Amino acid sequence: MTDTASADRQPDSRPADTSAAPTADASPDADLRRDIRLVTSLLGETIVRTEGQELFDLVEQVRERTKTGSLDELPELSLADTVSLTRAFTAYFHLANVTEQVHRGRALAAENAARGGWVERAVERIGEAGVPATDVAEEVARLVVRPVFTAHPTEVTRRSTLDKLRRIAALLDEPDSSRRTRRLAESIDLLWRTDEIRVEPPDPTDEARNGVYYLEGLSRAAVPDVVEELRDRLAEAGVALPLEATPLRFGTWMGGDRDGNPNVTPAVTQEVLRLQAVHGIRLLRTRVDALRRDLSISDRLSPCDPDLTARLEEMLAALPEVERRYRRLNAEEPYRLFLTCVEVRLGLTETRVREDAEHQPYRDYRDDTELLDDLQLVHRSVATHQGPLAAGGELERLVRTVGATGLTLATLDVREHSDKHHAAVGQLLDRVGSLEVPYAELDQPGRMAALSAELAGRRPLARQPLPLDEKAAVTAEAFGTIRWALDAFGPRTVESYIVSMTMHADDILAAVVLGREAGLVDLPGGVARVGFVPLLETVDELANAVEILGALFGDPSYRELLRLRGDVQEVMLGYSDSNKVGGIAASQWQIQRAQRRIRDLAREHGLRVTFFHGRGGSVGRGGGPTYEAIMALPFGTVDGEVKVTEQGEVISDKYALPSLARQNLELLVAATLEASLLHRQDRRTPEQSERWDALMDDLSGAAHERYRGLVERHGLADYFLASTPVDLLGALHIGSRPAKRPGADAGLDDLRAIPWVFGWTQSRQIVPGWFGVGSGLSATADRIEDLREMYDTWPFFRTFLDNVAMTLAKTDLEIARQYVGALAPAELQPLLDDIVAEHELTLAQVLEVTGDDALLDREQTLRTTLEIRENYLTPLHHLQVQLLARHRAGEEGPELERALLHTISGIAAGMRNTG
Repeated sequence: MTDTASADRQPDSRPADTSAAPTADASPDADLRRDIRLVTSLLGETIVRTEGQELFDLVEQVRERTKTGSLDELPELSLADTVSLTRAFTAYFHLANVTEQVHRGRALAAENAARGGWVERAVERIGEAGVPATDVAEEVARLVVRPVFTAHPTEVTRRSTLDKLRRIAALLDEPDSSRRTRRLAESIDLLWRTDEIRVEPPDPTDEARNGVYYLEGLSRAAVPDVVEELRDRLAEAGVALPLEATPLRFGTWMGGDRDGNPNVTPAVTQEVLRLQAVHGIRLLRTRVDALRRDLSISDRLSPCDPDLTARLEEMLAALPEVERRYRRLNAEEPYRLFLTCVEVRLGLTETRVREDAEHQPYRDYRDDTELLDDLQLVHRSVATHQGPLAAGGELERLVRTVGATGLTLATLDVREHSDKHHAAVGQLLDRVGSLEVPYAELDQPGRMAALSAELAGRRPLARQPLPLDEKAAVTAEAFGTIRWALDAFGPRTVESYIVSMTMHADDILAAVVLGREAGLVDLPGGVARVGFVPLLETVDELANAVEILGALFGDPSYRELLRLRGDVQEVMLGYSDSNKVGGIAASQWQIQRAQRRIRDLAREHGLRVTFFHGRGGSVGRGGGPTYEAIMALPFGTVDGEVKVTEQGEVISDKYALPSLARQNLELLVAATLEASLLHRQDRRTPEQSERWDALMDDLSGAAHERYRGLVERHGLADYFLASTPVDLLGALHIGSRPAKRPGADAGLDDLRAIPWVFGWTQSRQIVPGWFGVGSGLSATADRIEDLREMYDTWPFFRTFLDNVAMTLAKTDLEIARQYVGALAPAELQPLLDDIVAEHELTLAQVLEVTGDDALLDREQTLRTTLEIRENYLTPLHHLQVQLLARHRAGEEGPELERALLHTISGIAAGMRNTG
């Protein structure tokens, strides 16, 4: 679940972001309040029935003491009572959250019915702006919106719990009846009896199965619904959506993200791709079978294309598996018989995948392009002879679904750390002996020269298997796995190889050399089967983006690789790590500046650049409302394509319910289309651009200095580890990847961004979401009128400041003081005073710029939600502090850890965010 961000910060003409949640206590939401009362009353009945009246009374007692501020007067509870109490509050949050989701989807559907959907409104605004239809058609033809599902472990809630909540959501959407109430009671009873805490961590294949669960659901309805909506609204504007266009695509990192995760081996990657393919093919078989039943068109009544007839005869000759009864009964129904052959071929493809067998031409499908050729042949024939009505329904929906999902549901990205590539390439080059010194002793220019020279030639550095030590061999084998995947499932299976911690151009060239050794790259032979993507993760790398990419674009071999890839370079921007290292102001501004510079550099080199936004769920990791985020991107950087990570609880919040899944996908498509066509020039005047950029340089510089002053302060690491439950994140078993990079020490530098945000969030300090911003605004306070003008008219600055305001509102330093006072050594407790001082400064400065009297003045429903949730969050924090104190004092045992983990889960559910 995402941050409870603003539901609609923009004027009425602009779409709201569906990751924002309407709340339970807004006066128009009587139905919502009624349903929350219903599910929580049923929860109370379940508690009495299963645990006894005593627990129910304890819950009510704690609620009352929270309201009166007398929690400290509670007697010390047993661990068993603590676990039960915490589970009760957590269950409340789960039920309230899912009820809000249901009503959010219902409200959005009603709004769209009254005002038009997001795509409809986007197309209308484009028309009102006078954009020529030819420009719209050109942009639409290359429109690609790609959410990328990652396995980053921020989803505390178990899949078993999510399944039950989805069932409750479906019941809440049914008409009120005694049956519905009985089924809700049953589901809530089962929810209560389901353990919230995982016994073992998931492995990468488990994570992939979870991703497949969502991808299958999207493929069934949301994807064809959204693409059909786009087609129809464009048609009304006189623009055709080409049948081969793929405005929606999906990506995944599950099974491909190797950076810091030793559990993602080449064998695991193969297993995950087979898993995706089997599920994707089975889903397509079901869809083809349903279409086969629909297209019972008789050639005695209506003809079909001769090309289709000829193709059908070829398939029937190659497919003895097609039963005689179909050949006989459907002899005069060519479409039905043709689709029977397609379904049989898909079945043979599934068998090939499961058995890892060789492709048999004309029998199984080599890849999705062969499947699309067959389906498009049917579509052309139906469109020609039976008309657009018959062709434009379920047949076209199936064609467009295959275009979006392929055989494997999503394209897999593979990611690895740059150091791993250098280690492997170094061993190969040292073995050849062509360098004057060992590779590891070369400076950066020396590595660049050696790798560039190597790519300019054709010689392999060694025969396969490469003579490497165990670790380097695993790195190199990943490229062989990519080649296997492309051969087995087609060119869309893996398109991007992402290099983490790209600091120099040679970091990319080292990966390209390994790709060449695996046969993925052969520049003289005109082969470049995969693209290489620099991931710019820190403030320094973002600032040096032009130098890094300029060196790449200037290398003749790499430039040839780009030519073979269509003169397109993908660049990934790391929101999480840049925020952790530099603070939110410096991170956001450097990402904004980097995109502009990269855009201009690419144009100078005759290239098209596409950006991959590595956003997390929380504001501290680049999260926040999606529509506003896309519209705040620099002009000319969207250009028909948005690729963005969807992580952890964001996935379940956006895509668990079918109604919200459609709304969120439509929002992404609408925002991308609008940004591409209406944001081709700077919306600021040249004078504003120069003045505001200079102001942001000063603001972010001062904020960065203040943030670094905190994180570099003596004792900060000990303070963070002592005053937050971050040391327990691993015990939650929420992901397969370690919280620290392999070999990391106990400091903060090697701590991943997720636990960094997690710890601050659980203790309600939420430092990554706002710290330093007050100092930045204060340093530029002499230009307050400029700041107010920026907030009123510049989407980037408005979105940035609104996200900061939201995290300020979720920060509670009185609760934080409980953590620090009970858990941090006395000599470190003054660090909280520093955090409080910056919080007060940031609060005052933000209100000064926005002109509001209080945080979230314009977001009354969100403000009310946060206030209501505090009544349930406060006791969870109180219990967590008590349990952490016992844990830190040396008390051990599974029951204590279990109680602590339940408090973490409950706070995450109440905050609607983990990390």
